[in-house]
Amino acid sequence: MSMLSQADMYIAERRRLGFALRQKARHILAFARYADESGHQGPMTANLVLHWARDHAVHADPFTWATRVNALRPFARYLASQELGTEFPYGAPFGRGTRRLAPHIYSVEEIDALVAAARRLPGRYSGATYATLFSLLAATGLRIAEALQLRVDSLDLDTGSLVVRHSKSQRSRLVPLHQTGVDAMSNYLRVRARQGSMAPSEPLFLSETTGRVLRYHRVRTVFRRLVEDLGITPRGEYPAVRIHDFRHTFICRRLIQWQAEGKDLGNAIRALSTYVGHVNIVATYWYVQSVPELMAITGELFETSRTNLGDCADA
Repeated sequence: MSMLSQADMYIAERRRLGFALRQKARHILAFARYADESGHQGPMTANLVLHWARDHAVHADPFTWATRVNALRPFARYLASQELGTEFPYGAPFGRGTRRLAPHIYSVEEIDALVAAARRLPGRYSGATYATLFSLLAATGLRIAEALQLRVDSLDLDTGSLVVRHSKSQRSRLVPLHQTGVDAMSNYLRVRARQGSMAPSEPLFLSETTGRVLRYHRVRTVFRRLVEDLGITPRGEYPAVRIHDFRHTFICRRLIQWQAEGKDLGNAIRALSTYVGHVNIVATYWYVQSVPELMAITGELFETSRTNLGDCADA
């Protein structure tokens, strides 16, 4: 079988199991086409993978090469179960394939200013829509895609919660709201009722221009204009302030507050990881080691770990 045929079979099988494989599928298919077009026959080899990752992206950097290699790793395991002699590069020949830049952490004043500016947007409903959307992101740490996918029946004011359906990794979760959030969403629903149908399956956030679901590209355009007008400049490692920084800020502020209150940070981080929809708790611990505002928490966790190890040694 050609490498492309095997790639198609692998991707189809993984997607039947519920995996999206968007970026990884593109890498796998690109590798398979490269292998077939270069005349390669037989099982996957380590040299073939390295040549594709590096030579096929000659103007990229080692991080990009490492990302390409890592994308093929599950595919290689699949091939190894089908064909003897399958090889894959050992270790990390190009270094780490993942990296995350320190985000911008909003101050309370910046969030208040953004929400206030959004509320002043022209139109009958735009102000309420964008002000509520940005407030919800700041108060819950939802991903922007999750917020824009909310439906009318996603919000339950009686229980004070949101149902986030089919979020990243196709998982769903229940997101409790603070009473202030319940009150704000209740007020927004009164505006939303005047904007269009309130059938359970209708989008919660509508575009005033189209009358349909609010799209990310439109939200991003409005957000960038507001940030520029307010003169908010990035304090992280990204070149610009981003909508996703609402999520980063929520997580960091919550950890800082729990640390100040003397909470058990191990249990608190596990709860926070579930609340924000992280598939792996490592994604939540990343903030502790990568965001300067959380360095005190890093020290506390280190001291706790050292104490626990000492207790184990004494025992």
